Amino acid sequence: MTPLPDRAPASPTTDEQKPAVAASSRNPALTLPRPSLLLSRYAVVGVWAIMTAVFTLAAPDTFGQIATFQNIFGSQQALVFLALGALCTFVAGEFDLSIASIMGMSATSVPVLVVLHGVSLGVAVLAAIGVAVLSGLVNGLLVVHLGVDAIIATLGTGTFLLGMASWISGQTTVGGLDVGYGNFVQQTLGGLPLSFYYGIVLAIAFGYVLTFTPLGRYLTFVGANAEVARLAGVNVNAIRIGSYVVGSLVAGVGGVLLVLSTGGYDSTSSPQYLLPTFAAAFLGTAVVRPGTFNPIGTMVAIYFLATGIVGLQILGLNGWIQNAFYGAALVVAVSIASVVRHRRSK
Repeated sequence: MTPLPDRAPASPTTDEQKPAVAASSRNPALTLPRPSLLLSRYAVVGVWAIMTAVFTLAAPDTFGQIATFQNIFGSQQALVFLALGALCTFVAGEFDLSIASIMGMSATSVPVLVVLHGVSLGVAVLAAIGVAVLSGLVNGLLVVHLGVDAIIATLGTGTFLLGMASWISGQTTVGGLDVGYGNFVQQTLGGLPLSFYYGIVLAIAFGYVLTFTPLGRYLTFVGANAEVARLAGVNVNAIRIGSYVVGSLVAGVGGVLLVLSTGGYDSTSSPQYLLPTFAAAFLGTAVVRPGTFNPIGTMVAIYFLATGIVGLQILGLNGWIQNAFYGAALVVAVSIASVVRHRRSK
C-alpha cells in the first residue's frame, strides 16, 4: 500500500488563477465567508427582521408607525449601560449580580441629595458615581482577594445596596429634579434622544478596546483561561478587580442618565432590570462573534428583545409577556452559548 503523504499536494494553478490566488492571500477579506458561518453570526438579526415584518403586517396602524420604532430605540438606555457594564465582568470570566442594584443606588442618590438635602447637581452626580465605583471595588476585593464565590458576594452586595437605596429614599419615589438637568439626555437628534447615541458610542468604544488594545486582549485572555494568563505574566488579579470597578462605573453612569431623563427614581424598581440585562448579554453571544461576549452583539440583542416585547404587547399580550419573553430568551441564549462552547472544546 502506498503511504499517504504528510500534506496534501498543492493543486495546480493556472496562469489565470495565479493573480486571484495571490490577491486573496494578501487580503483575507476577499475570501467569502461560508454560508454556515454567516448563518451562525447573523441568525438573530434575520429573526429580528422577520419578527419586525410579522408585527408590522399584523398591526400596521400601531407597530408599523415610526413612533413605535422611536420608542423601541429611544427607551433602552438604562438597559444598554447595564448590559455593557455586566459585559465588563463577563469578558473577564467574572459574574456580577449586583449590577442592577448599583445602577439603582446611583439613580436614587442623585434626587435624594439634590431634592431632599439641597446638594448641587455636580456634587450629587460625583457622589453617585463614586458609590458605584466603591461598590465595584468591594465586589472585586471580596471575590479576588478573599476568594468569596462571585455569585454569593455580588448577591449580598446587591441586596445591601437595594436596602440602602430604600433607606435613604424613605421607601418611596424621590422626584422633583429640575427638568433642565435632563436636556443633554432628552434632546432629540434624528427623532431619538441623545442618550441613545451615548449608548452607541459606549458600545463602539468598548468594542474598540476589546479588539484593538492590549488591555482588551488581556481582559479576553484572563476570561478564557486565568491560570494560563497568569503564567504568561498578565496581572490577573488587577484585571479581575478592574472589571468589577469599570462595570460598576458604567452602571453608575447609566443610573445617573436614567434619573436625569425621568426627574426621579423608585429605588425598589432596580431588580426588574437584572433579568433583561443578563438575557441581552447572553443572547449577544449568538451575534457577530458566536460564543463570545461582545458589545455589538449585546446591542443587537437589547433591541431584538425590546422589539419582540413591544410587538407582543401591541398584539394584546400584556402583563406577563415581558418576564416570559426575557426568561425564555435567557434560557435559549445560555443554551446556544453552551453548545458553541462545547463544539469549540472538541
